[in-house]
Amino acid sequence: MPEPVSVCLPRDSRIAFGRACARLRSLQPEHPRVYAVAPMAEQGKRRWWRLADGIGEGRIELMYRRHAAEMSNAGIAAEVVATALIHAVIGRVMAMVVSEGRAWDPGLENLWVHTDNDGGIDWAGLADTTIRVVDGDPLAGEAGVVALPCEPAMYVWLAHRCEPALLLIQQAMGRCSGLSARRFWVLVAESIVGAATYVPALSRTSSVEGARRGQAMLAALEDRGLPVRRACR
Repeated sequence: MPEPVSVCLPRDSRIAFGRACARLRSLQPEHPRVYAVAPMAEQGKRRWWRLADGIGEGRIELMYRRHAAEMSNAGIAAEVVATALIHAVIGRVMAMVVSEGRAWDPGLENLWVHTDNDGGIDWAGLADTTIRVVDGDPLAGEAGVVALPCEPAMYVWLAHRCEPALLLIQQAMGRCSGLSARRFWVLVAESIVGAATYVPALSRTSSVEGARRGQAMLAALEDRGLPVRRACR
């Protein structure tokens, strides 16, 4: 058995996270890993790699080369890889934001990626599984939960945490595949809008609220200078 990734978090601090991921797994029972993430304290290292190490170890470039070798169109291969990486960073957490108004930390140093036999991404993991909620949420005060003062603060925090990972991916894909920055940010916007559109139907939550939360996330990223809305025009 591989040794588990060392993360010093008490087990009771992961209870809220575990319940959240159980709900996310239930959105697509036949594909339970689509939206959920894993606590790295419970995972072995086999096929897992830290997103922050993806550049130095050449993993993102290797993913692209494998896909390009198997597909007839290198441009489509680049978009497939970029979309999978973007989903790991922001698509998964947006599923939780859209359905519950809660979030985990998608920061670059906190994210891990799991690859399948073909080198594609099929799961993501977190070193720190702390859940962020808005003050007044029923989970506020539970172990492993941090309350932010208001909903706008949630989006500001999420945009701040997502930005380094998204920029790293954009730059890496640009270098190894020639994927344009404009197209990359279209893919980011599509990931957010996709979660805001499909997750409410899967979770049986408000589609109006889901759309509003998706637009609030786009606005928070745009406020940081990331062209997620300009790219869609």
